[in-house]
Amino acid sequence: MEKENSIEFKVYGRRALFSDPLTRTGGEKFTYPVPTYQALKGITESIYWKPTFVWHIDSVRVMKQIQTESQGMRPVDYGGGNTLSIYTYLKDVEYRVRAHFEWNENRPDMADDRNENKHFFIAQRMLKRGGRRDIFLGTRECQGYVEPCDFEEGEGAYDDVPELVFGLMVHGFTYPDEAVREEEKGKLTARFWNPVMERGVIHYARPEDCQKRRVLRQMEMKQFTGDHFSNAEELYEEVK
Repeated sequence: MEKENSIEFKVYGRRALFSDPLTRTGGEKFTYPVPTYQALKGITESIYWKPTFVWHIDSVRVMKQIQTESQGMRPVDYGGGNTLSIYTYLKDVEYRVRAHFEWNENRPDMADDRNENKHFFIAQRMLKRGGRRDIFLGTRECQGYVEPCDFEEGEGAYDDVPELVFGLMVHGFTYPDEAVREEEKGKLTARFWNPVMERGVIHYARPEDCQKRRVLRQMEMKQFTGDHFSNAEELYEEVK
């Protein structure tokens, strides 16, 4: 169900790399066929983000056919010199994304900044400008672009495909300042799930609902001070 503070946008680029961590152990990178929740959350945060709230990715619509291409790379070896690695990218990608924000209950110190209308206005304005920060499709060498759109408009490559199952994939990471489960507060946790695309659309599970999880390590919440924090009122005056 669409939220009142939800945004819809198109993100596209010449290539993308939503990397499968299992392929990194040998120094190579191989992309998942579809974006991870974490990758789309990062893109949405590049449009507009404040520690006051958390973006939730509701759905993604795959608009173009899933295609890959490989490229030889020579990353620097930690032991000196470099070695040949093969990176496999998605090519010519376009996605429609629907997301909404919710207040970060782990940040009671930000309660005075909880002005939903102004944050929503700023997010819409930043989306029209192409985002506050550079957009990357999974990794820095894959430049992306965003613009507002209607999630349902246009014809997608998989609109007539009843179902595609992708198997186990990384969903994302839960950081201490966004942890909902009590046992994960003060920790960095990895999440996994089994996405299913129905007629071109993937509906993402909420982070706290992912059943496959692993705590990676202890981690402290990042602290914000007035020296590097602008509230909604100040930003609203800048962009209105």
